[in-house]
Amino acid sequence: MDWIAAARAGNPRAVARLITQVENDAASAPGIVRALYADTGRAHVVGITGPPGSGKSSLVNELAKRFRQHDRRVGIVAVDPSSPFTGGALLGDRVRMRDLAGDTGIFVRSMASRGSLGGLARSTAAAVKVLDAAGYDLILIETVGAGQAEVDIATAAHTVVVLEAPGMGDDVQSIKAGILEIADILVVNKADRPGASRAAKSLEMMLHLGLETDTASDRAHHGADAAPSPADDGRLPAAGWATPVLQTVATTGEGMAALADAIERHAAHLTATGQRAIRDWERSRDEVEHLLRDLFMDQLRAAVPATERTRLIADVAERRLDPYSAAERLFASASDTFKRER
Repeated sequence: MDWIAAARAGNPRAVARLITQVENDAASAPGIVRALYADTGRAHVVGITGPPGSGKSSLVNELAKRFRQHDRRVGIVAVDPSSPFTGGALLGDRVRMRDLAGDTGIFVRSMASRGSLGGLARSTAAAVKVLDAAGYDLILIETVGAGQAEVDIATAAHTVVVLEAPGMGDDVQSIKAGILEIADILVVNKADRPGASRAAKSLEMMLHLGLETDTASDRAHHGADAAPSPADDGRLPAAGWATPVLQTVATTGEGMAALADAIERHAAHLTATGQRAIRDWERSRDEVEHLLRDLFMDQLRAAVPATERTRLIADVAERRLDPYSAAERLFASASDTFKRER
């Protein structure tokens, strides 16, 4: 079977096979992405993030059902944490979403983070491209739920939904985590619990204090590679989007219609204001930078023998060499090898 052509036609078996290849075989990913890339860019990508226990999986489950009522094809990528000792992952999201299994318009894929930081797996971006090329209208990415370090989703998705839940600790924890800055939509899930209204009011107060000004168009990066504005004048436009604070009970479906409507409104807002193109530009930049880092690390491992790397690390650990000097020596060795091979 021509798996690429079958995936373009929306064949779930082909989609599953290609995602498995990009996840398990790094050498296969470039060829698959190259073959499908011209067919991507049509799906709206929604990131669902928040602390463990906030109900992300249940919310994704109900949200997918809500979009299916409007005949939207939905792809789900659920990232689960891996054990730092064995590398294994429970992939429990697949169990929680088992009632979606009978719907051919929904594709669910769980993948292990495999040590990647930022809440996503290394192959998440490639998996999203496969689903996009296969014709899924919405792609929901559920992050690991690590909390404060979980910011990669800010550029991986068009719309970022951040979940909080009442009774999970200090009401100002979100300020300390800094996660509000990446939110396009804030959700207090498990709103049937005591303290839900207070949690929602606290979030609204934080937004009124000015956190909403760190919008998606300028939230992610302030380096030299700034995304161009629609006017091409080098400035990033104001977002013009008021971040809503919604309350949901994912286990019963309460509030899901309002959340789905907010996602649709945000998608329309991004298109109308030109900010979707800006987010695509930012995502492309971040992806290229991540791939460059991966390529360099692969080059480094190939160019510098493991014994030399181990010796330098031992020198650092025993204070015979500082870490900057060790990194510079490794970089120089890899660069020299690369030049000779060229």
